[in-house]
Amino acid sequence: MVRPSGDPELDAMLQRFVESLDPTDQRIALESIGTLLQLAHDEGVSRLDRKIANTALKEMRHAFNVFAPFRDTRKVTIFGSARTPKDDAEYLVAKEFARRIAAMGWMVVTGAGPGIMEAGHEGAAAEYSIGVNILLPFEAKPNPVIADNPKLINFKYFFTRKLMFIKESDGFLLAPGGFGTLDETFELLTLIQTGKSDLHPIVMLDAPGGDYWLAFETFLKKELLRRGFVDEADFSLFRMTDSAEAAIKEITGFYRVYHSERYVGGHLVFRLNVAPEERMLKDLSAEFADVLDGPIEAVDASPAEKRDNDVPDLPRIALSFDRQRTGRLRLLIDRLNEMGDA
Repeated sequence: MVRPSGDPELDAMLQRFVESLDPTDQRIALESIGTLLQLAHDEGVSRLDRKIANTALKEMRHAFNVFAPFRDTRKVTIFGSARTPKDDAEYLVAKEFARRIAAMGWMVVTGAGPGIMEAGHEGAAAEYSIGVNILLPFEAKPNPVIADNPKLINFKYFFTRKLMFIKESDGFLLAPGGFGTLDETFELLTLIQTGKSDLHPIVMLDAPGGDYWLAFETFLKKELLRRGFVDEADFSLFRMTDSAEAAIKEITGFYRVYHSERYVGGHLVFRLNVAPEERMLKDLSAEFADVLDGPIEAVDASPAEKRDNDVPDLPRIALSFDRQRTGRLRLLIDRLNEMGDA
């Protein structure tokens, strides 16, 4: 029974709405409605606070609906400067990357502006492009490839925009850029390092002969690694290259054997495209014993995965991961993917 408001007429309307939902979604709907109504009644919350929450929720709802038809299509997000000229080598290599990966059926997600973002959309073409635009006093006009596309989403807030970038993509290409690009780079690395995001391939792409990302890595090693702020294994979370071909190989190759992941009953479950042999699981259990609390085992799809139709037919392995050294986990995936080369 819905009784979040105290208004009988409103409660009856909400009850009818909730009862129209799938039973598994009803509790989430009730909690969401209850939270919004509590927010409206909280005395210490300002009108601005409520406007922020309302706008953020509307932005997420719209974005979820735009992405929904493409949920089963692999996507790569491209980050980079809005100020990169069209004749710059960094623009051209990003455009070539987008063209080639779109030809393989991947969609390209970028911020919808000029510079590297336009390079990504120009390379992928409108059919394979999704624009995630931020409304700013400057640099806010969508590029001509995505401007009239129904797959263009406009955001007021950076945090909702970045949520969609990271939640919806299967790989990330980072081109040279300014504060915004570095903000996106560090947030992406932080979310993956801390386990707040699934593992995904991250490639830092320079123009041929460029050294932007080499300088970035030098800073990380000189200041962060030397002072113990990050581990050596954290450098496994990303790859650097100045080749569009190598970038594509890294991102698509991540999914040769590895498919996806999900926590089930306290265990990290990897869904795979190829079932590993028992001998390999024993070898991996020994090699990565420093981050595992037990052996890696083959498992069947859990009831929750079957209920959600979460690729239940794929083979699976379960790991007792300590949830701390994600860089080592990334290396484990690399070892699994070597099966695809055998």
